[in-house]
Amino acid sequence: MSFAHDPRVTLARPDLADRRLEGLVAAERYQDSTPMTCAVPVAALRAAPSPDAEQWDQLLAGELFRVLEVKDGFAWGQAARDGYVGFVEAASLARAGDPPTHAVSAIRTYAFSRPDIKARPEGLYSLNALVTVEAREGRFAKGVGTGWFVEDHLSPIGRGEADHVAVAERFLGAPYQWGGRESLGLDCSGLLQQALYACVRACPRDTDMQRDFFPEIAEVERRRGDLVFWKGHVAILLDRDTILHANAHHMAVVVEPLSEAISRIEAAGVGGPLGYRRV
Repeated sequence: MSFAHDPRVTLARPDLADRRLEGLVAAERYQDSTPMTCAVPVAALRAAPSPDAEQWDQLLAGELFRVLEVKDGFAWGQAARDGYVGFVEAASLARAGDPPTHAVSAIRTYAFSRPDIKARPEGLYSLNALVTVEAREGRFAKGVGTGWFVEDHLSPIGRGEADHVAVAERFLGAPYQWGGRESLGLDCSGLLQQALYACVRACPRDTDMQRDFFPEIAEVERRRGDLVFWKGHVAILLDRDTILHANAHHMAVVVEPLSEAISRIEAAGVGGPLGYRRV
């Protein structure tokens, strides 16, 4: 599925565009992007260059961000992992170095200042954050620019989980956060994306993209691991009649009967399910 000209995932404005889009998208000028990485545990990707602007997405530590412009403390560019375009505080980014060697496999974990659990925590890192290991000591692995992780909480790049439902269940109780992907708060599409990333599976960012990305199935075929979509919302089936989802009604990741969710969402004027998809 191609989202080539969707502005959410196209690094282009009327005045400036990625040079790779020359001849495909109209702009006054084109230039090469600069690869940067997220140098903090999590950074907001916003709709405008302001700390109060709507959060559209998040970068997790180590993720690549292709920067086209830096102005007034914000970098405008594109997240390499899911393609989303927006503004990130420039102070949260660093020049891209060696590629990541590991990903965080725990739901969240600390990086410490020394290879010692009594040392000062340097940051709290979420599932799927990327780490470039440069040293080891005992049970610890040192990440470039991050700190010392308990290595049992890291997995080599390319080695993932087998069950996206089991991964999603680990987020149960996490607060709802619009545009969030971190373990401390995420939205419905972010929950699905994070669960699939942990399984080394591709997944677009927004619910409409996800609905178009995954193959449709008949309602009677639904089973554990399938997806149910509404306008602007997605949930993961734990079984035929039970869902797990991050939602603004409960303001958390919750488990509830599918029938109750359908009734409540219809009563709110959103309408019934738009269909079911298989991962």
